[in-house]
Amino acid sequence: MKKIFLSILTITLFISCTKTTKKEKKDTFVVDNYTKTEVDITMRDGIKLHTTIYSPKDTSKEYPILMQRTPYSSRPYGEGMKTKIGPNVHLMKEGNIVVYQDVRGRWMSEGVYDNMRAYIPNKTAKQTDEVSDTYDTIDWLVKNVENNNGNVGTWGISYPGHYATISAIDAHPALKAASPQACIGDFFFDDFHHNGAFLLSYFRAVSLFGTYKDTPTDSAWYSFPKMNTKDQYQFFLDKGPLSNLNEYFQYEKLDVKTVENKDRIDDFFWKEIVEHPNYDEVWKSKGIIQHMDKVPSSVATMIVGGFFDAEDLYGPFETYKGIEKHGKDNYNTMVFGPWDHGKWASSGVKNSVGNYYFGDSISLKFQKEIETKFFNHFLKGKGDKNSGLPEAYVYDSGRKEWKIYDAWPPQNVVKEAMFLSDNQELTSTKESSNAIKFISDIKRPVPYSEDIKTVFTPRKYMTDDQRFAARRPDVLVFETDVLTKDYTLAGDILAKLKVATTGSAADWIVKVIDVHPSDYKENNDKLQDHLKMSNYHLMVRSEVMRGRFRESFEHPKPFTPNKKTSVNIKLQDVFHTFKKGHKLQVQVQSTWFPLIDLNPQTYVDNIFKADEKDFKTQTHSVFTDSSIEFSVLK
Repeated sequence: MKKIFLSILTITLFISCTKTTKKEKKDTFVVDNYTKTEVDITMRDGIKLHTTIYSPKDTSKEYPILMQRTPYSSRPYGEGMKTKIGPNVHLMKEGNIVVYQDVRGRWMSEGVYDNMRAYIPNKTAKQTDEVSDTYDTIDWLVKNVENNNGNVGTWGISYPGHYATISAIDAHPALKAASPQACIGDFFFDDFHHNGAFLLSYFRAVSLFGTYKDTPTDSAWYSFPKMNTKDQYQFFLDKGPLSNLNEYFQYEKLDVKTVENKDRIDDFFWKEIVEHPNYDEVWKSKGIIQHMDKVPSSVATMIVGGFFDAEDLYGPFETYKGIEKHGKDNYNTMVFGPWDHGKWASSGVKNSVGNYYFGDSISLKFQKEIETKFFNHFLKGKGDKNSGLPEAYVYDSGRKEWKIYDAWPPQNVVKEAMFLSDNQELTSTKESSNAIKFISDIKRPVPYSEDIKTVFTPRKYMTDDQRFAARRPDVLVFETDVLTKDYTLAGDILAKLKVATTGSAADWIVKVIDVHPSDYKENNDKLQDHLKMSNYHLMVRSEVMRGRFRESFEHPKPFTPNKKTSVNIKLQDVFHTFKKGHKLQVQVQSTWFPLIDLNPQTYVDNIFKADEKDFKTQTHSVFTDSSIEFSVLK
């Protein structure tokens, strides 16, 4: 019989037989049915990673191992157990061995953390990365944890989703199923950057990933910048250039022996962001979607994402598409629903994002009928490609219903272009090439939300009513006539802008919006008090392009003042029906504050080092031979 090393701390908790309430009974399910074990697993270079194992008390049969690796802590440590384990309540109650691990350099694991640690192909014997750490962990688990059936599955949401992707690369033979969910794919396009523009709204989260630590700890060693205001728009406007934010990352928190000099920024992630404004080898090496050719056909994958995920939408789509491109023999499926970041793991019945209600039991259906079915088939069942699940399980956020397809985008999708026009219309043909001008005032940038508040990472804005923006003179609005039939978008969107500026730098933002009829009456209890669904401007998709990267993310270049220039912006995939009686609207603007940082609008080599004098108000032009190319379902 397999034995667990004597050094492992095994904690078995007993509960009294006294009568409990229904809620208390639910909260004690893990305690009633699982034994918790903590162990430090030694990697090939000698570093030990803290790992927590929840094993079913019923030892009469063997179970698969479901593992999540995380930078966010596998706590509780010592005595105490999680109240919910595994991807969902069904997999918890059916019985699986559930494992959580603190990744290298985080919390109770040894080593030094590297944010999006680069993958090393063709490693030498002692070289390590997250791929080798995952491999070594799985190898130890299947050899040492009692009552496992030899099959391992991985899952995770957000950063743990990235580690689920990692697990599938050069995978251990025991790994049979991986479900990367809201998985980071490349930090120049996910989370902290979008097409090279810095997401200033994520500023306070930088220290979470960049504060130095080299010894295990069970308590937080980082702290978050304090804004001391409820108005983040005004806070960042008053702060001015990004270089003024360096004051939040001073060196004194570090032991002086660990720093080269006293001028060093005390946050290795902030330093990385500041010193690498372009898509150079630092960012390229950290990207994982470039390595989807290394996912073997022996690992089934299910990529999960939310169509309204503000943080990680690029990663899931590119991960799915990368495996599809390289893994012709792979079992690879995708599930995308009307969720913001990670909400498919919610136990709530009502599914809303911000003000907008999409329906009931959407997340519950995913957990029971899709996620559980996937893991059971590949970890307990036949494990063949006949899983009973479709290639693409997607939710039409306009019709508010699930659809299944044999491919994504669906095979019956065609490209259709709409052109901008002088009279604020979207037309099927190009009518002119005139310039529509607006002033981009750096003292009054366009807000990304009408809410006056501070948020740690913004999410609600993804479905916000865009009427507040449509009524500004520095936001250009173009829309169709009232639709006489349903119009379904299924796939990516490409904005082909023709622009000019009196300056030498600018950002460009495109938003695609579903304008609801004035007699639309479907209100919901999540709707803010000052709003009604009548004429609601639902943002379906939006994206920014930092203009300097219009030709190359590696080699930025300025605009020539007043010269007509092409700027293409790819917007992530959507699945949304603009219903009969609605209108399709496109908004074009140049600031989106403080979701993204403020562009100086004069070219500098590094915006993170720009001075106050570099920031200037400019006049921008958008030409009416610009077009928006949609993927339309026929």
